[in-house]
Amino acid sequence: MKALRRVASVIGVGHSDWVGDWTRVRNGERPDDCYGYAASAFRNALKDANITRDQIDGLIVGPTTAYERMGEVLHLNVRWGDQADAVLSVAQACMAIETGMADVVALVYGNDQRSVGTQYGGPQAMGGDQFLSYVYHSPWGMTSQGALYALMFQRYSELYGISERDLGHVAVAQRQGSARNPNAIMRKEISLEDYMAAPYITEPLRLFDYCLINDGGVALIIAEQGLARKLSPRPVSIEAVGRFDLNTGATSLEPRLTDFYRPAQQAVAEQIFGDTNLDPKDIDVLQVYDSFSVHIPLALEGYGYCNVGEAGKFMREQGIGLAGALPTNTSGGHLSESYMQGWNHQIECVRQARGECGDRQIENCRLVHYTSDVAGKAVSIIYGSEG
Repeated sequence: MKALRRVASVIGVGHSDWVGDWTRVRNGERPDDCYGYAASAFRNALKDANITRDQIDGLIVGPTTAYERMGEVLHLNVRWGDQADAVLSVAQACMAIETGMADVVALVYGNDQRSVGTQYGGPQAMGGDQFLSYVYHSPWGMTSQGALYALMFQRYSELYGISERDLGHVAVAQRQGSARNPNAIMRKEISLEDYMAAPYITEPLRLFDYCLINDGGVALIIAEQGLARKLSPRPVSIEAVGRFDLNTGATSLEPRLTDFYRPAQQAVAEQIFGDTNLDPKDIDVLQVYDSFSVHIPLALEGYGYCNVGEAGKFMREQGIGLAGALPTNTSGGHLSESYMQGWNHQIECVRQARGECGDRQIENCRLVHYTSDVAGKAVSIIYGSEG
């Protein structure tokens, strides 16, 4: 499979006030529902793109909302539509544009998971005893994703010698970004000592290894590349999209404890790098879906940023913080900015490529790599500055 290449650009991004809503929800308020959060993000994306809603002819909504109701709330009549998660939404928008089914596509997501008390752990959490049994592996007593990733990291540590302190570099680095991000929920920097002093949630994973759970919405507007250059003075090109699914053994623990998603990551790396004449060394910023910190060392190795078994050394010696060799999750990611299930990472990719990130901006940022590696499905996007 070849990467999907350079057919579309992002012309607008927006999100809801997840910082303010974090406080309001914790105070017992219900600021909005998932549709309201999504609508707020959409209005902000429209303003950012400087277009009107009647210029949009495609709509993709996230999996937490119904497509028809979201279209109704947004007052959008379109000639093409779909429903998908964050990274696949971008891929679907590019395919719709490439095939001529749409020219300007709105991608809209809303989640009220905190205020409605959504549970991601427990035997019946999110239907985990049936719908998500491939993640929870409840027959072995692991009734949360945290338990699965704790076991994965324990096995990974036994094979390659990475320590808990090495893993702590992820949380510490991401707090560097969130401390400089006015849109981040967690604004206080932490040290490795703070990390090591935090309590275990599921040993060997500590409090700072887990993502936030909060309400919010995100929206992106993607246009055909030529049109995007006419509509926007600062489009961000979608340079490449790649995907590979490991379906063999998808409901078992074995592939997660033996190769840690690596075959899927390597297949995607061949698409986004091999098919584009790019190299991991060309990437200025890495963004990784981080429901747990464990995702980051696995991605560093799977995509060739360091050798297999050397992620701990890479994070210690070269660094993934703002001043490191490979700045990673510069907004704070899911651990410290907001848990928008990969959608907030897309905004950070675009803003870094535009040079709009203020004190956390990576100098001369041209190429940003986003990857999501969950349940054996690896999907990546490379965003590129056109400025």
